[in-house]
Amino acid sequence: MRQRPRGDSRGILAPGRLLRQVRFRRHLPAPALRPWVEHYWFVDWDLAEPFAQQVVPHPAVNVVFRRDGDGPETAEVAGVGRELFSITLVGSGRVSGVQFRPGGFRPFWPGPVAELTGLRRSFADLAGRWPPARDHTGGACDGTDAERCHVLDTLLTGWAPASDPVTDEVIRLVEEIRTDRTVLRVDAFARRHGLSTRRLQRLFLDRVGVGPKWVIRRYRIQEAIEQAADGPPPDWARLAADLGYSDQAHLIREFTAVTGRSPAAYARSVG
Repeated sequence: MRQRPRGDSRGILAPGRLLRQVRFRRHLPAPALRPWVEHYWFVDWDLAEPFAQQVVPHPAVNVVFRRDGDGPETAEVAGVGRELFSITLVGSGRVSGVQFRPGGFRPFWPGPVAELTGLRRSFADLAGRWPPARDHTGGACDGTDAERCHVLDTLLTGWAPASDPVTDEVIRLVEEIRTDRTVLRVDAFARRHGLSTRRLQRLFLDRVGVGPKWVIRRYRIQEAIEQAADGPPPDWARLAADLGYSDQAHLIREFTAVTGRSPAAYARSVG
């Protein structure tokens, strides 16, 4: 079982700038929740000027609690985002977020996770369909990190997730895609695990919210983004080949489409 939260900055554009402007940290959930929850993530800010941040979303659902200044705490479910996520923070505030493992939100949700893809739904909107949304009374953004973790642990445990072998299998499949660079084609990956391509696609849409091809491409482009921000510019032609792109131009096109800037321009912006 994991002993510490993930330490990379994958998906966060210009992570050094983020860490200079706000307090960002991750914590592991209670052990009983770790089969489904990747980590909790907390952001606190007190800004003299507005701060804009962009994130290339993971293939994961997030539940996000937020308080701006002395205002009320809001809560929402954020499905897997296909597009670049942008947010501008002003004044002071706090966010307590739950990032589920890809596939890990299905035990908490009453239907296919694809229903949420590309959407951000407030608990108020979901209260009529999703019982956990009616139970939220605030407090997730209050206190120390330990106190916030305890509130989230209690909340999620109270939602009574139930493990099932299909969800466990999908979580393992996505983790293999994330960590194994040789996974480049859906059909070959399906054969590796004795599944038809169609069956694999149905499993991913139901449990993850997006198809396996999208997951493969998203993890590979996130790796390219991280390498562009980490030290000297990489050998783009070699990196394109390593990540399964047909050529360097293909990688540059996808990088630009996802982030809104070319690899070279992004590397210069964070250099």
